[in-house]
Amino acid sequence: MMKMKKISFTLNGVEKEFEIDPNERLLALLRRNGYKGTKYGCLEGACGACTVIMDGKAVASCLVFAFQAQGRSIVTIEGLGDGPELHEIQQALIDEGAVQCGYCTPGMVLSAKAMFDENPTPDEETIKVQMDGNLCRCTGYEKIWSAMKKVSASHRNGGKR
Repeated sequence: MMKMKKISFTLNGVEKEFEIDPNERLLALLRRNGYKGTKYGCLEGACGACTVIMDGKAVASCLVFAFQAQGRSIVTIEGLGDGPELHEIQQALIDEGAVQCGYCTPGMVLSAKAMFDENPTPDEETIKVQMDGNLCRCTGYEKIWSAMKKVSASHRNGGKR
């Protein structure tokens, strides 16, 4: 039997403590504790469904051991928006009709947030390169790129971030 270990980290702005199995992945820990927006996908870090933001960078939580979150700051999709008000990226995806089945959406939003936090006004090519690790089987990407360009243009015109 494996010995459980306690870790703590900031999750969506709140200091949390968890008991973990030494081999547990961050993805499994989050889902086990009710953060269901982080999705199981390929479990190889290639699809983006499990994306979270760790210390400001988008990461595949299926590739991160839970113990690696110790002392870090993690943001999940549940940490975005303000109650009934959506985050601007979420709203842009809806406005552009870029959400279909929704399975990839949380990872897509978090990858975009990390990108916009680093570069508030990326051009179309930068958006495509930065979002490359997020797979979507439904939309064909054009509406997703359109939503991201809309957010970038909003930032160029002094919109909220």
